[in-house]
Amino acid sequence: MDTRWLEDFVALAETRSFSRAAQLRHVTQPAFSRRIQSLEAWAGTELVDRSAYPMRLNPAGQTLYQQAIELLQSLQATRAMLRGHGEPGQDVIDFAVPHTLALAYFPAWISALRETFGPIKSRLTALNVHDAVTRLIEGGCDLLVAYHHPALPYALDSGRYEMVRLGQEVLAPYARPDPAGQPLFQLPGEATRALPYLGYAPGAYLGRMVDLMLAESSTPVHLDRVYETDMAEGLKAMALQGHGVAFLPQTAVEHELRAGRLVSAAPAALRDLRVTVEVRAYRERVPPREADGRTPAAAPRRAHALWDHLAAHSRT
Repeated sequence: MDTRWLEDFVALAETRSFSRAAQLRHVTQPAFSRRIQSLEAWAGTELVDRSAYPMRLNPAGQTLYQQAIELLQSLQATRAMLRGHGEPGQDVIDFAVPHTLALAYFPAWISALRETFGPIKSRLTALNVHDAVTRLIEGGCDLLVAYHHPALPYALDSGRYEMVRLGQEVLAPYARPDPAGQPLFQLPGEATRALPYLGYAPGAYLGRMVDLMLAESSTPVHLDRVYETDMAEGLKAMALQGHGVAFLPQTAVEHELRAGRLVSAAPAALRDLRVTVEVRAYRERVPPREADGRTPAAAPRRAHALWDHLAAHSRT
């Protein structure tokens, strides 16, 4: 049995909605429904009364819900204890970071952090947003660094996880310039002449942000998707070759903008074709200090010290 099925089931029990639970778990509703069905197949009985609206658990589901919460908490506690058996002198901080932030934001952030916090031994795992969030939930990292926008929140319980703001990122459209320094492709395009669009793959967090931005734009935008990938660096490479317009984080294109290899693809009048997102750090809340004042060993001491530093310097 996949323990993610239990996490899915808990989300379903608490939201009483397949669509809402799927959104919180960052999967499509059909995929979420299949995972609940797999759990029911493992249990050997139905767990949900699908005839009721809103959905409700049947008696078997109520029993599993209580057991699932206890089991998941026990697994988290066990993993924390196992991590405490690591080499005492290592004190490496484990980060889970979405790919784009790992390449564009994290290196400069760590450099600046060393100036104010001191030396850091770090281990970075670059993942898609869903897997990065899951890694934090499963106890596989000390800190998650990720984008945040109120329209696309993560399914992180504020009672279990805490957050600090690290900064902001601007997502905007860029294109290769022509010999005169003007963009080869300038928004909003025309209905009879759509602009070649380099887009994020379905489900990518930044892609969902772009979709939201375009849907709320006061000016109709005419784009023809000619290429897609789930990585901003891939879109940037295609934009540099002149294949179309791409919406990219500003930190990912700073060097190219200074060198004149990319330019804004939106005139100043189209201010709503850019969106500002926060960059945040998350961690699981630590239990109270032990009676002798020591910090619990669920994470390296250096990770606790770093969090205290980030919280003190959080950008509000």
